[in-house]
Order: sequence, then structure tokens, then C-alpha cells
Amino acid sequence: MKFGICNEMFEGWKIEDVFACAADLGYDGVEIAPFTLADSVTEVPSDVRRRIRAAAAAQGIEIIGLHWLLVKPEGLYINHPDEAIRRRTQDYLIQLIHFCGDLGGRVMVCGSPKQRNVLEGDTFEATWERTVEVFRACAEVAAERAVTLCIEPLTAKETNFIRTKDEGVRLVQAVNHPNFQLMLDVKAMCGSETKPLPQVIEEAAPFLRHVHANDANLLGPGMGDTDFRPLAEALHRIGYSGYVSVEVFDFTPGPEYIARRSLAYLKEVFAGNGHADSR
Repeated sequence: MKFGICNEMFEGWKIEDVFACAADLGYDGVEIAPFTLADSVTEVPSDVRRRIRAAAAAQGIEIIGLHWLLVKPEGLYINHPDEAIRRRTQDYLIQLIHFCGDLGGRVMVCGSPKQRNVLEGDTFEATWERTVEVFRACAEVAAERAVTLCIEPLTAKETNFIRTKDEGVRLVQAVNHPNFQLMLDVKAMCGSETKPLPQVIEEAAPFLRHVHANDANLLGPGMGDTDFRPLAEALHRIGYSGYVSVEVFDFTPGPEYIARRSLAYLKEVFAGNGHADSR
């Protein structure tokens, strides 16, 4: 089991300083939101990409991959009825895949709820077909870069498209490519799943590639009422060996405090389920 942290809560920090902080606290990896580096990854030249990758390696930190993919640039939409918009989005997703590969990342989390909704006047079926088409094309490129795209089910508060593990698995099966898999977010599962969360984890096992750890209150794991012990037990039972990556939405307590407390809780919880400290 490896523990990571997402960089966007370190608002205003240089990415090199995020790597150093994560290493000092005992994290294994950092997950990057591209918009924190540039409005478009096409603006990040190859020498800067090499520098970022080297800075992480110098701290013993793995760059896990990317998330919050389509915050910027504006005007992107994965499954828009307008083919020009859809193709522009597909092209940018491919640019993100190359960016991820250049940094040494291996996972890209496809959340972007406002860029995937079923639009008013459109149908679920048509939206579904366009989504499958775009992700299938992107998965081919991802395979070339050893990157896995992961669909993230989100709650009804965030999107009207792909809101449960079952819907996410169905999309994975429809795309039918080994480089398109599933990620699960604890906060989202708490808000959308009707089954016990350990059951959700176990049913997702054949498709599960990545996990985001957060409390239902939008803070880090261990900072609210969400009990991670059953989740840790379920991940242990399925033999999950990927990252559990801390992603928070309430930055109020400050990044270092959130990062330190979250990791301490995760290590405590997972240590009780046969997972030794990975550092």
C-alpha cells in the first residue's frame, strides 16, 4: 500500500516545495492537478517537465499522475454534442497523457463533472456513446505511454453522469481497454452508494486502479466521522497494491496540518490490516 497526496491544497507553493514537504512527512507520491502548473500543459516545455520529474526523484517521491484534468483551459467537454468541442477535448486529453508520461506518472483520474454532464436536450444514450468513443481513442494513446485513465464516479451534487461504482464499471467494460479503469473516491462513495463501502470495494476489485482518500466533510481522512478501517480491510482482502491518495476540498486547516494528520491516520488504519509502513 502506498500513500500519496494531491498538490492543489498547497496553494501558491512551488511544486518542488510540495515534493519536499510530502517526503518529509512520509508520503510515497504526489498527484498533480495540471491547472496548478499552467493554464494548459501545452505551455509546459520539455525541459520544465524534466525538471519537475527530477525534483520529485531527488526527494524520493513518485509522481503518481494527474487529476482535475479539465479545470483549464476553458471550453472543454468530453462528450459534447458539438464534434469540434469534443475533438478539441480529446486532443487535450491526449496532450495530458503525454504530459503525464513525461513526468513519470502512471494514473490519470477522469473526474471533471462539469465537463461530462448529460446536457439539457441531449439523451443519456447519445452522451454515453460519445463518451465511450472519446475514452477508447485516448486509451490507445495511454497504452503507448504506460498511463491508465480512470473514470471517477461522483455524486448527484456534482454530476448527472457516472455517479456510482456500477455505472463506472459499466463504462470501463464498454470502453474495453486495459488502460481505462476505475478509481473510487471515499467522499463520493459516502454520498452516492447504497451498499456498504467494503462491498463496493470488493465488487470493484477487478477494475480498481486508484483510490482517493477523504472524509465526507471534505477534509482529510481521520478529520471527520468517516471510518476508514472497513475500507482498509476491504482493500487488504482484494490485494489492492496501488495508491491511496489524500484529496481534500476544504483547505482551511492548512496543507501541512492536513497532510500530516491524514497520513498518520492512514498509517494507523492500514497498519492494523497487514500493511507495513511503506517508507
